Amino acid sequence: MAVTCLLLTLLALGSATMHIRAEYLGPQYHIYLFKPLTMVFILLIAMAKARKGRVFYAYAIVGGLLCSMAGDIFLMLPSDQFIPGLVSFLAAHLCYIGAFTRGRRLRFSVWPILPFVVYGIFIFIFLFPGLKAMKLPVLAYIVVILVMGWQAWERWDVTGQRLALLAFFGAALFIISDTALAINRFRQPFEMARALILSTYFAAQWMIAFSVNETSLLER
Repeated sequence: MAVTCLLLTLLALGSATMHIRAEYLGPQYHIYLFKPLTMVFILLIAMAKARKGRVFYAYAIVGGLLCSMAGDIFLMLPSDQFIPGLVSFLAAHLCYIGAFTRGRRLRFSVWPILPFVVYGIFIFIFLFPGLKAMKLPVLAYIVVILVMGWQAWERWDVTGQRLALLAFFGAALFIISDTALAINRFRQPFEMARALILSTYFAAQWMIAFSVNETSLLER
């Protein structure tokens, strides 16, 4: 399994690099080819690392990756399919929340959640002037992705496992990626946006996929 995951990781890295290159230099069909292909390799990592048997964490992560692939396809289409893409990624984060909260109660202690609340308020206020009709959808998305990040942190805090910490790093990178995407779309486009968005996005999904092998006591 280790060799398989290493090979898939190298394939995902190569495919992601080709996709980011195509975003700046073309050709266009490389974008359509390598973005979903990168996610296929990452999805295969999650499936390869899944334990035998019906482990909810693995199924939820795979579901989140599939929803993310759907979101990628919507956002790649020539017509503006931002809302379907947003809904797809919203569903992906709900899958990840389901995985991270599996087998334990939600905790509402102030200090872990406070940084996420402050960050959410700040980024929404920063984006607000450019949101127009997208205010409520974007607000809902901010809330869900930050809950995802918060619960990834809580899972690591409860289990103390290295792979749970990797999942939290993935969640944090996902937040960074979507923040850059939102700033580029709704506030101020910037030249390095695509490189930043895509590199953090692919790294986030890889980390979350790699956490599937987590052998938490919560899963037993």
